[in-house]
Amino acid sequence: MTAAIHPSELLHLRAAGVSLVVDLGGGTLPRILHWGADIGDLDGSALESARLAWDVVPHGFPVDGQVEVAVLPQESAGFLGTPGLVGSRAGQDFSTLFAVRSWDVETAPDGTQRLTVHAADDAARLALVLVLELTAQGLVRQQAVLTNEADDAFGVDGLLLTLPVPAVATELLDFTGRWARERSPQRTAFTHGTRLRENRRGRTGYDAAFVLVAGTAGFANRTGEVWGVHTAWSGNHRSLAERSHYHPGLLGGGELLGSGEVRLGRGESYTSPWVYGSWGVGLDALAGRFHSWMRARPQHPRSPRPVTLNTWEAVYFQHDLGRLTALADAAAEVGAERFVLDDGWFGGRRDDSRALGDWYVSAEVWPDGLHPLVQHVTGLGLQFGLWVEPEMVNPDSDLARAHPDWMLRVPSRLPREARHQQVLDLAVPEAYAYILDRLDALLTEYPIGYLKWDHNRDLVDAGHGGAPGVHGQTLAVYRLLDELRSRHPGVEIESCSSGGARVDLEILQRTDRVWASDCIDAYERQQIQRWTNLLIPLELVGAHIGSGTAHSTGRRHDLSFRAATALFGHLGVEWDLQEADETQRADLAAWIALYKDVRGLLHSGTAVHADVVDPALAVHGVVAQDRGDALFAVTMTDRSTSTALPRVTLPGLDPDALYNVRPQAPGDRVDHAPAWWTSDGVRLPGRLLSGVGIEAPGQLPERIALVRATRV
Repeated sequence: MTAAIHPSELLHLRAAGVSLVVDLGGGTLPRILHWGADIGDLDGSALESARLAWDVVPHGFPVDGQVEVAVLPQESAGFLGTPGLVGSRAGQDFSTLFAVRSWDVETAPDGTQRLTVHAADDAARLALVLVLELTAQGLVRQQAVLTNEADDAFGVDGLLLTLPVPAVATELLDFTGRWARERSPQRTAFTHGTRLRENRRGRTGYDAAFVLVAGTAGFANRTGEVWGVHTAWSGNHRSLAERSHYHPGLLGGGELLGSGEVRLGRGESYTSPWVYGSWGVGLDALAGRFHSWMRARPQHPRSPRPVTLNTWEAVYFQHDLGRLTALADAAAEVGAERFVLDDGWFGGRRDDSRALGDWYVSAEVWPDGLHPLVQHVTGLGLQFGLWVEPEMVNPDSDLARAHPDWMLRVPSRLPREARHQQVLDLAVPEAYAYILDRLDALLTEYPIGYLKWDHNRDLVDAGHGGAPGVHGQTLAVYRLLDELRSRHPGVEIESCSSGGARVDLEILQRTDRVWASDCIDAYERQQIQRWTNLLIPLELVGAHIGSGTAHSTGRRHDLSFRAATALFGHLGVEWDLQEADETQRADLAAWIALYKDVRGLLHSGTAVHADVVDPALAVHGVVAQDRGDALFAVTMTDRSTSTALPRVTLPGLDPDALYNVRPQAPGDRVDHAPAWWTSDGVRLPGRLLSGVGIEAPGQLPERIALVRATRV
């Protein structure tokens, strides 16, 4: 519907147990009065009463009358927190007073309810379109488009979109990290002031806030109300949590722009990233909304996620047709379905110091091209995949020598190198066209079903034409991916970025999985995969079984721990199988067979995590949508300090159903088996299993036992 604005216009959107109440009155931008639990079907009178009950009266009287904190907060409304729009015309029009001109609500075929608001500041000669969505899964999305309507340029320095949280949210959870230790959780109190997380890496970043969560005291996987936001942008961005005298709590996000990076001429627009919000009781519920929304997308992978063998930790740069065909034979023998040739196949690339950008098959290593290897791999029934790093260039490359002006840089100097690399400026049309042509040529010549798309350095001193260039680079990468997907719709693409440094919902609009980390040490992966799963469903999280000794840490783990860890993701192998003995290969084949048997469950069901008192013990799993089947991992990460392990609960089951609970082979080998640990197992109601629990199997540190629960 389209309607004029009246002083008491209130809009109530509801979906999947979530209510979103928006106040479109007052003549200024819309503000959200409630985001959280469904408040029921209220009529206009009841909503008006609720508005009066919810209005915040700020302390200190900054201005007379109500301080209206909109989704894009404005100082002109009396708000003295972080402003929604920062920008000016050479110092003029620095403070906006947007007023709503019209609004429209529609329901999309997928059930998404979309509010589109058109606003303007006539004095500042700016137009604003706000889009606020409540999806069928109860996920909130916001985006803004700012347009300059004057002849003189308007510089945009920042645009922030916010969602409110109540005062009962007293704790914050966000993430930090580094290479090989991505998405490490950290908790702080949600106190007065601003907690601002800024990412300046030019990519999503190891240490990005990822999902910024506010929750009630002691919130956990299954308990406590939680509100979380995610800024969907693969370049520089910021997320914040703010509490002040003007508002009990705000969560927000947006792009982090450099000075002068976005200047709008007449009629030009700036479009903000989407900022997502998810509410739930417990972190599992918050994550479940993200997962359900992603799985409902038309481009979401529908075919079974193939077992992938990647050659990197098997051969590194030592490419040899005989060795690689033997590795492919071993991969097919254990049940792999995809074979990915990693770095070292092109130009003079014999190590990581040269030839990036020279995207031609090496005549030295591959005199007949990749055809002999590709034909052998596909002849085994495996899909062929290839590693690329299109956004980077080595100074020691034919491309850099021919086009030194194609690098992101400030005019007077090149940035400091990282990993012997510079960044190719894809906002230069000729550089973009070159990369598009080379990738298109490879995908046309060879039957490549998968690209491992890497991005191995941060963007430092990243200039374009004398101005900051990260914004333009990010948009160019999106265009490149979109164009390649249009030309080659059957090709799947993985977002890899020195491991897990580019994991966000916008890159995943164009890719089919993420590489969670370059670290495949199963102990480290327990946390990395768990917290990646807070946003990303398991089928999009690359998880590989490595060799007995982890490449990145030197830790040694038995195969069952490595395999059971990788099982809960998109399973792959990164191991020179020619070094594995017959017993190891047979065990690996058994784990791969289990993955193929349960991937339909793991990649469509609900991810759950028990709240366990003992820090040495963890329980997580996946429950089918109809709750008829479930698979759980019971993990000992350390030695327990308890005299006896606590009972473990199996969350997410139907409380009124009876389940057969039993060990799941080959993850059924434990050190001390409880009485029920037999092939027949026990039959117990879901209410008991999820509420009271059962005796945990006794295990040494860094061991995993698998438990299957099937409705009787």
